[in-house]
Amino acid sequence: MTDAQETAADLRTTTGGGPPDDVEKAPIPLLEPREGIPPVVADEDALARVVAAFAAGTGPVAVDAERASGYRYGQRAYLVQLRREGAGSALIDPVGCPDLSALGEGLSGTEWILHAATQDLPCLREIGMVPTSLFDTELAGRLAGFPRVGLGAMVESVLGYALEKGHSAVDWSTRPLPEPWLRYAALDVELLVDLRDALEKELDRQGKLEWARQEFDAIAAAPPAPPRKDPWRRTSGMHKVRRRRQMAVVRELWESRDRIAQRRDVSPGKVLGDAAIVEAALALPANLHALSALPGYGQRMGRRQLEQWMAAVDRAKALPESALPQPGATPAGPPPPRSWADKDPAAAARLAAARTAVSALAEGLNLPQENLITPDTVRRLCWEPPQRLEADAVAQALAVHGARPWQIEQVTPALVTALAATT
Repeated sequence: MTDAQETAADLRTTTGGGPPDDVEKAPIPLLEPREGIPPVVADEDALARVVAAFAAGTGPVAVDAERASGYRYGQRAYLVQLRREGAGSALIDPVGCPDLSALGEGLSGTEWILHAATQDLPCLREIGMVPTSLFDTELAGRLAGFPRVGLGAMVESVLGYALEKGHSAVDWSTRPLPEPWLRYAALDVELLVDLRDALEKELDRQGKLEWARQEFDAIAAAPPAPPRKDPWRRTSGMHKVRRRRQMAVVRELWESRDRIAQRRDVSPGKVLGDAAIVEAALALPANLHALSALPGYGQRMGRRQLEQWMAAVDRAKALPESALPQPGATPAGPPPPRSWADKDPAAAARLAAARTAVSALAEGLNLPQENLITPDTVRRLCWEPPQRLEADAVAQALAVHGARPWQIEQVTPALVTALAATT
């Protein structure tokens, strides 16, 4: 066991333990890179050496990626960090080395350790890195009952070290990357292996290790998310837009903004804010003067910019009725729960009973309700329950809705009792 793991002190914090608030706590040491900050790999020769070193390493590999959310268009990776026993740490620049498929292949069959894996896997997939198996330390923390599961909080409470803060939201597309940023990035993978080992031990102690493995396997096996249909409908504030002509304005402005943002490689919000799109849609301005008077189109916006947004508004206003967008399609599945009491009082009673049962069970298991069983799965089960409210029928329905075997085993008895009590 490493010194970092020994600092865990039997993982007191997983059960809310630790010293009382009135007891003076020893200062938490700031984590330091064990081998210094590695040089940034930005050419094929250096990448080949990293691939060889990490393929020859032993044990799992810690992986992290930094994006430029809020600065650049899309969610591409601008830095990839790795650490593995026998290979040390590496920082790779995906701008200089846009194809990391050789590295992905070199790590095939190796367990990847990521923190909040679903956030990083899409951008890693884009550059050719796809794990065959993984361990998600954030999800492990949730299943183990940690109240705070951010990487810094987990490293501090489990391993007894403080991570440097302050660079998580910087523009990682900056070149060259400042040394303090690189230090921060390198430290993100410094103790991931230690954290993984400690969490595995704690999950095993709680009897939840198999649960975690099923969750990790599901993440690793999940296909890429399909493109969103009508992404303009997700504009913040869209709930204020009621009329179809106004919806058309949102669509035209959103699509114009997206084209400009993609061409300039900047975040769409830096081109035009969602609030400004909604303001124009609600007002349906008649001319440039009226548009410039709206919030988000003030003095800082040049005439050329105003003209391009006004042209989008005019295109929407000129559309025939047949070309206007329809109100949002009813999502698949049950309606919003707030309407259940009117639409189907029996279903509303089932949902209330099921939620109470799941909440009590999750509390007893010391894990979040949404990790025990997703709220959507509970809603679908309660809206259209099986004809037989027996364990096998409920279990089959849960499986159809995507519940994992461990979840089905845990929640089925409680849900059968809850549903039966409402009939």
